[in-house]
Amino acid sequence: MTGTTLMVQGTTSDAGKSVLVAGLARVLHRRGLSVVPFKPQNMALNSAVTADGGEIGRAQALQAAACGLEPHTDMNPVLLKPSSDQGAQVIIHGRPAAELDARAYHDYKPVAREAVLASHGRLTAQYDHVLVEGAGSPAEINLRAGDIANMGFAEAVDCPVILVADIDRGGVFAHLVGTLALLSETERARVRGFVINRFRGDVGLLQPGLDWLEQETGKPVLGVIPYLHGLYLDAEDALPREAMPEKAADALKVVVPALPRISNHTDFDPLRLHPAVDLRFVGPGESLQPADLVILPGSKAVRDDLAWLRDQGWEDALQRHVRYGGKVLGICGGFQMLGRTVHDPDGVEGQPGSTPGLGWLDIETRLAPEKHLERVGGDRVLGQAARVEGYEIHAGVTTGSGLERPLLQLERGPDGARSTDNAVAGTYVHGVFDVSEAAEALLQWAGMRTGLESGEDLASARERGLERLADTLEAHVDMRCVLALLKTESTEPVA
Repeated sequence: MTGTTLMVQGTTSDAGKSVLVAGLARVLHRRGLSVVPFKPQNMALNSAVTADGGEIGRAQALQAAACGLEPHTDMNPVLLKPSSDQGAQVIIHGRPAAELDARAYHDYKPVAREAVLASHGRLTAQYDHVLVEGAGSPAEINLRAGDIANMGFAEAVDCPVILVADIDRGGVFAHLVGTLALLSETERARVRGFVINRFRGDVGLLQPGLDWLEQETGKPVLGVIPYLHGLYLDAEDALPREAMPEKAADALKVVVPALPRISNHTDFDPLRLHPAVDLRFVGPGESLQPADLVILPGSKAVRDDLAWLRDQGWEDALQRHVRYGGKVLGICGGFQMLGRTVHDPDGVEGQPGSTPGLGWLDIETRLAPEKHLERVGGDRVLGQAARVEGYEIHAGVTTGSGLERPLLQLERGPDGARSTDNAVAGTYVHGVFDVSEAAEALLQWAGMRTGLESGEDLASARERGLERLADTLEAHVDMRCVLALLKTESTEPVA
């Protein structure tokens, strides 16, 4: 069996590639078709642990769920996790392979290309249809040489392309026509149609522009997707751009410092969606707002982000927060920050050395080149019965007497630590709020009043989002054309 391949590329980053692939994947899955997601190269700090014990971009894990599949490293064979403005950790088939700057990675691309084509070959042998997500824009002509993320990949596997643009940003026709103008003749021929994303208003008023676009380019507009307010799907990388509805005055106030190298901020999606939680990200130059709970998030560069936090004056603010009865929770890198010292003798995340931690937990961490990747589950939170599920992605071993007061009890043993006064706690588990039982236990520890409306499991919210997205695409995208590009006949959704 050799499956067919269809690629979605975007005129810009965040144009809607991830969402369109996820939605198309769910549409095809509902129709009983064998479909799998694929992203040759991803640059993101939001990642997920796969069934085969590797690490891929979070968006591909979401797309796997849309297909009814467990995530696998072949779905995202090359993942770049930025560690500085010029360097990134290169993850090949789920495992760290190198730490390279941009120029060195350019020379490394032939190795990455082999990994990409090998993964794609395995997927086409297992599934009837492969939905591919590009990265950034194919019009980045400075990156054309050796490209494996966009048209370079499409040319290598000889697949058609759908080009998506975000009308909410403005200039959508310029984005589409300009992107085509910067492609080679063979690349332009691969673009079989356009999708316009995040449209607000009366589509009839847009029709003259659509007619002009089709006449100017000779390519059809396959669909105009309306702006879906309140749609929840896991973010690929950027912090959420849509504000959540105002919460009640008595909602639990939660603040998350938006560290420069914040990772897996999807940890906080359940809190953003929770009806009784008012969550805010606080960025550079802002003061640390009064809150019931401050959560220090994961970080790709723990010592650098800890230094940045101190430069913002937030260490003193955190000390005041705890002194006046507030709670602090650290997740992964944030957990490491709460200890006495973070050691990096091998320069795993930057210059070798040690950095004093915030000192609330009697632990210290030594970073090591070997990354720990594991899915985990357990049945106790803060000593009480509560189901918890999540995953670990960290480079470091934490020791100290603080671990004798764990935050979680996992199937494999205790995890995390709590301060003796119970005001500060930390865990290595990402997704610790995903299951409502664990979330409610942690939120009540942080001071949430009992009797308030509970949140739902993140998996349920994700499923609702995928179904809503698929319904929207069925109504607003020419699925007959999409199925034709995949060389399959139209089928009706499976009941």
